[in-house]
Amino acid sequence: MTTLLTSNEAGTATLTLNRPERANSFNFEMVNELRNALAGAEQDPQVRCVIITGYGKVFSAGQDISEMKQGEKISYREHLERTYNPLILQIRKMGKPVVAAVNGPCAGAAFGVALACDLRVAKSTAYFVVGFGGIALAPDSGVSLLLPAYIGLGRAQEYFYSNKPIWARQAYQWGMVNRVGGFNYQALVSQIAADLASGPREAFAAGKEAFNHAILPNLEESLNFEGILQEKAGKTSEHYEGVAAFLGKRKPLFNKHV
Repeated sequence: MTTLLTSNEAGTATLTLNRPERANSFNFEMVNELRNALAGAEQDPQVRCVIITGYGKVFSAGQDISEMKQGEKISYREHLERTYNPLILQIRKMGKPVVAAVNGPCAGAAFGVALACDLRVAKSTAYFVVGFGGIALAPDSGVSLLLPAYIGLGRAQEYFYSNKPIWARQAYQWGMVNRVGGFNYQALVSQIAADLASGPREAFAAGKEAFNHAILPNLEESLNFEGILQEKAGKTSEHYEGVAAFLGKRKPLFNKHV
């Protein structure tokens, strides 16, 4: 079964994360499929807008933690350089508007993917979780730069430390989410995509490039630095405890693993 569903309609390419048995969490295959689909949409003259969403009631739980069971054998920095770093840069450099249609819970690396998109439209029941601290990791996938840019440094640090959910309405009030929909969520997503698809493509591309230059000139540097920090964090006893606790569905005992 493919990990990504794709459809093209009325100038919009919809890319649906499709691992429902794993809460649409990312593995190598899904990241690669998403990157290939984005590249295809960029080259397709019929596509003028892209939507990234999740299958069912979940956007994505982030990185599939089962790939981290052998964490001591994985270079987290190399992993990021092969997966999320190029994905985040690809979304930001894409000349066509990319909309995150957040249909449900969105956590960890998937949170970074949603933040990298140009717009975020959330279902009223959706929420966002930074997630990394729960398994004793530093933020990656651009979260360290993008989240404070949207909600401020103090709030970003609070929600990293606490791992509390940021609900859609709160995210909207803080400016992290552009629109929130209830029963009209799907119609709202479709209307926003239609408006973007009918807009001036070249001007949109130039505007996105201008925003990147003005607000995110150090995005690539930040992604690289996240990788350095994650390499260190991934080798700590606290991280091993965090992963064991997550897989064992219990609360981690970090104060006993220092």
